[in-house]
Amino acid sequence: MFTLITLYSPIIPISLYVSVEMIKFIQSTQFINNDLCMYHAESSTPALARTSNLNEELGQVEYIFSDKTGTLTRNLMEFFKCSIGGEVYGTGVSEIEMGTAQRSGGKIEVQKATNAALEKGFNFDDARLMRGAWRNEPNPDFCKEFFRCLAICHTVLPEGDDSPEKIRYQAASPDEAALVTAAKNFGFFFYKRSPTTIYVRESHVEKMGKVQDVPYEILNVLEFNSTRKRQSVVCCYPDGRLVLYCKGADSVIYERLADGNNDLKRTTREHLEQFGAAGLRTLCLAYRDLSSDSYENWNEKYIQAKSSLRDREKKLDEVAELIEKDLVLIGCTAIEDKLQEGVPACIETLSRAGIKIWVLTGDKLETAINIAYACKLISNNMKQFIISSETDAIREVEDRGDQVELARFMKETVKNELKRCHEEVQQYLCSASGPKLALVIDGKCLMYALDPSLRVMLLNMSLYCSSVVCCRVSPLQKAQVTSLVRKGAQRITLSIGDGANDVSMIQAAHVGVGISGQEGMQAVMASDFAIAQFRFLTDLLLVHGRWSYARICKVVTYFFYKNLTFTLTQFWFTFSTGFSGQRFYDDWFQSLFNVIFTALPVIIIGLFDKDVNAALSKKYPELYKEGIRNTFFKWRVVAAWAFFAIYQSLIFYYFVIASSTSGMNSSGKMFGLWDVSTMAFTCVVVTVNFRLLMMCNTITRWHHISVGGSILAWFIFVFIYSGVVLPKEQENIYFVIYVLMSTLYFYVTLLLVPVAALFCDFVYLGFQRWFFPYDYQIVQEIHRHEPDNSRIGLLEIGNDNLSPDEARSYAIMQLPGQKSKHTGFAFDSPGYESFFASQAGVYVPQKAWDVARRASMRTRPKTPKN
Repeated sequence: MFTLITLYSPIIPISLYVSVEMIKFIQSTQFINNDLCMYHAESSTPALARTSNLNEELGQVEYIFSDKTGTLTRNLMEFFKCSIGGEVYGTGVSEIEMGTAQRSGGKIEVQKATNAALEKGFNFDDARLMRGAWRNEPNPDFCKEFFRCLAICHTVLPEGDDSPEKIRYQAASPDEAALVTAAKNFGFFFYKRSPTTIYVRESHVEKMGKVQDVPYEILNVLEFNSTRKRQSVVCCYPDGRLVLYCKGADSVIYERLADGNNDLKRTTREHLEQFGAAGLRTLCLAYRDLSSDSYENWNEKYIQAKSSLRDREKKLDEVAELIEKDLVLIGCTAIEDKLQEGVPACIETLSRAGIKIWVLTGDKLETAINIAYACKLISNNMKQFIISSETDAIREVEDRGDQVELARFMKETVKNELKRCHEEVQQYLCSASGPKLALVIDGKCLMYALDPSLRVMLLNMSLYCSSVVCCRVSPLQKAQVTSLVRKGAQRITLSIGDGANDVSMIQAAHVGVGISGQEGMQAVMASDFAIAQFRFLTDLLLVHGRWSYARICKVVTYFFYKNLTFTLTQFWFTFSTGFSGQRFYDDWFQSLFNVIFTALPVIIIGLFDKDVNAALSKKYPELYKEGIRNTFFKWRVVAAWAFFAIYQSLIFYYFVIASSTSGMNSSGKMFGLWDVSTMAFTCVVVTVNFRLLMMCNTITRWHHISVGGSILAWFIFVFIYSGVVLPKEQENIYFVIYVLMSTLYFYVTLLLVPVAALFCDFVYLGFQRWFFPYDYQIVQEIHRHEPDNSRIGLLEIGNDNLSPDEARSYAIMQLPGQKSKHTGFAFDSPGYESFFASQAGVYVPQKAWDVARRASMRTRPKTPKN
């Protein structure tokens, strides 16, 4: 029994695991990491595969979960508009507004900016506020409080000279930097900070042309987090006035406003909706004057909470609630974050590839919808289902203040909305030419929709939608939605984000992609693949992912085929030996079959095989659907390979046995067991290697070298092995190959048996390609006369197509940093870019550490030339 197990053990070889791991590793390090199509020249950031275990899953992704800020957008915030005291300021037109106008067929006149020079983070244009003109506005006091709130309520650190032109702001988020930059341009210049004081240089406050440096003592900072959604500071004016400044999301600020000023609240809310419809990020600003007694009482509680060792964050939030109330609304800000280059085209291409994209964002409902339109995630011909908590019925219940009643009412409302939408979805699905569907849901409704009693209904409905937008969601909800689809739909999912708040979502998906953007490297460190721009997903999925999937499928099925063919010849032999356990092949033949004689060609096909090139993969994104359907690894594909393995094993065994019964060697003796088995093994090695060439779409010199080298390796081995005198118990095939090759039988059999074995495969492949072609085969026929000038590893782009700056950056990226020697300096660069670039003939500006390095090297005396 155990003897038979050892005979058939090669059917699942260890070499399969080794070969697949080697292929995946090279695919990641050499092809993905070195792809110029995914190299971002502006930031000099290449793509990075942080794991090699998920390459084939890149070719099977059906759902993409994406963050918005920094992922679809640039995360380069610019102060664009504002509302102060119920008056809108800012004459600019956002790109979302222009896209909305184009979609509706209207026209928007873009006014030429009056400010000639606008600095980074400030793209505001309105003469009513600039250069002190706000003093002539009907609400100058509101304007003053608005600007002071921008200049004081933050945690920004200034760097450099204390002049408006040279100072730089280091902020925790681009939003904060944009707001402080706006305050500076409005005449409230924050230039210095100490642990307890903020210094603001105020212009045009009392008299035109007058500048005054005002120190504001910062008594407390109530920091922003994803739960609070707001930030507050308590400051003391030089005259002793105590003020709480607060900025945050409109939903939390409005809950804490004092009674009265209903007209201002209503007007500002309309402005918020207007800004949201323009795709702008909004924040509400408010303040509260504090008395000394009330502040002292609150500060004691704050100090106790801050010094607490248990539940410190929770206690601080509870204490903050005591003072962040009865606020006076000042206005709101609107910050523009433009879309990244190529995002709409990328999303449109991925949608054509059969991938469904979900956007999970913390923005307002109107902002999220308009961003989705601008990204071509939602179009006018789509049927939209909107489940929102921004309804009059829900607002009425909220105004009553009964949280229990609100929760019950919200859950019932969400349940009814899901039922209604699900019924409408079924009706559209029953129609022959129903439109594509899109779902939009906000965070409050999503909280109840993720309840165990409703999540199945939510999942069933959302799976029918081509696009889903979830707005006002928390990081936890992002991970919950991703897990819901991953576990409920049993589909391959991918999450992509750029910030720390996207880490949980990235880790919840099958494949995590991090964008190395403006918010640090937390997302990249938690991801499986890192790219610099969202548009690079096209190359990562449609090119590398699809190639990897097709290659791994071929490698696995070919391994299954060749080992089944090899093992079954041994199996047919056992019928002649009465299942005694007698081996048909020599031990060394069986041991080296997967290690040497058939090892290299399968690795080559796993690295270099391409059905269509990268340009055609992106031109015909529908080819990606073959991976989603798992076309190349279905049971019928495996069954076809198994059938031909059985057929060929029968040919190898019975043809060789039948032809050898009347054959004799040069001495007139009949062929023995080891003569026949060596002949059969030779036919197996030749046939399985030639069968690999038949399944290749691209045959390069590496294929010829690997196949020819494997067959040659077999003959070299058997010549040496047969010519060596071994101990008596191992002298099975001594001189066998020499005897075989001295007969005509060897050459006739070596020619006819592989031809007979591969004949059915040849007919099957031709029949399948002619009558039942795969999608990629149709594309091959369409473009069969076009030359493929692509380069392995660098895809379709060569250095000739790069600008000088891009070529220089890529050369720096490719420098052999591992060969450099460190000098021991604290800031020694492990690359020595300029040194090695000069060796490669590429000019790069000198760096300080290169100068120090050369200064520390011993100079060698020059040898005089003869």
